[in-house]
Amino acid sequence: MIKCSINRIVILSFLIIILNINILAQYDSLRVNSKKIESINYLNQLTSTKQQILFNPLKKEINYPILSGVGLSYGLIIYQINDYYQNTWWKKNSDFIYDGSFHIVNDWDYALWLDKLGHAYGTAVISHFFSSGLLAANVDQELAIWLGAIGGFGMQMYVEIQDGYAPLNSDGKPKWGFSPGDAITDFLGASYFVAKYYYPYINNFQLRVSYFPSEAFRNGLKPDNNISDDYDGQKMWVAFRMKNLLPNDISKFWPSFLMLSAGYGVTGIGDYALHKDLQKKFYLAFDFDASEIPLYGEFWEFIKNTLNYIHFPLPGIEISNNGISFLLFAY
Repeated sequence: MIKCSINRIVILSFLIIILNINILAQYDSLRVNSKKIESINYLNQLTSTKQQILFNPLKKEINYPILSGVGLSYGLIIYQINDYYQNTWWKKNSDFIYDGSFHIVNDWDYALWLDKLGHAYGTAVISHFFSSGLLAANVDQELAIWLGAIGGFGMQMYVEIQDGYAPLNSDGKPKWGFSPGDAITDFLGASYFVAKYYYPYINNFQLRVSYFPSEAFRNGLKPDNNISDDYDGQKMWVAFRMKNLLPNDISKFWPSFLMLSAGYGVTGIGDYALHKDLQKKFYLAFDFDASEIPLYGEFWEFIKNTLNYIHFPLPGIEISNNGISFLLFAY
C-alpha cells in the first residue's frame, strides 16, 4: 500500500478513545482508594521476568455489554475505513482499467522507509486501543493482548488486501497493489505490542510519532490534502527510558519523567510544487514519560499509556545534509 497509516490511526483513535473514556471511568467511581488497588498497567511493569496477571476484586466476570460495545466499535471502524477509502484511494476513475485482478507491488524504498515505520507504529497503536477495550470488559489480560494484536494486524491487512485489487494504468501497470513490505511491518508492529507483555524490558523502548503540517499541506498543494501522504510533516520516534537503561551510578541523577528519543523524517516527498530536494533527517531530542504523571486508576492509566505513543516537543538536534541544527522544540 503506497501510503502511511496515520489517517487510519486518527479515525480509530477518536472512536475508541470515546469508548474507553466512558467505560473505564465507571471503574474509577467504584474505587475507595485507587492508589491501594493495583491497576493492570502492563506498559509500566519493567521487570526482567514475565508479568503476572493481576486480579481486581471489583472485576470478576466478563462485562458482556462493554465487550459487545468493543466489538461493535471495531466493526464500525472497519466500515468507516472502507467508506473513506472507497471515496478516496479506491474511488473508481475512468482513466484507469479495472479488471479485478490482484497485484503485488514491492515498494520497500517508498518514502525512504518512513511509510514502513508508520505501518509498524500504526499497528501497535491500534492493538493498544483494541486491547484496552477488552481489558475494560474484564477479558483476561494475556488474551486481551493477543486479541488486541490480532485485531490491529487484521485491520491493517484488510486495507492491504483491498489495495491489491488496484486498477491498471493505461500502460498496464497497477496504480498500486498489495505491498509485502507494508504487511511485514504491520506484523512487526503487532509483534512488538505482544512482546512488551512477555518481555517487559522492551517497554523501555517506546514507539512514538509527531506531526506538524508541511508547508505544502498548509498551502493546499498536497493532492486531496491527505494527512497520510504528508510525509514531510511526519516523524517517527523511538523513546528510551534512560532512567532504566543507564548504569546505576548515573541513573540515580536522571529524572524519571525525562526520556531521550531518536527520530527519523524525510523532506521532498511529493513536494514537487515547492521543488524541495529529497533527503533524510535524523533527530535526537528529549521526551516526556507520561506514565510518571501522578494520576491513578484504570482510566488515567489508559490516558497515560496512550499519550506515550506521542512524541512531546522538547529541545533536541536535527542532523541532515545541511549539518547539525539545534531545535528548541523538536516535533
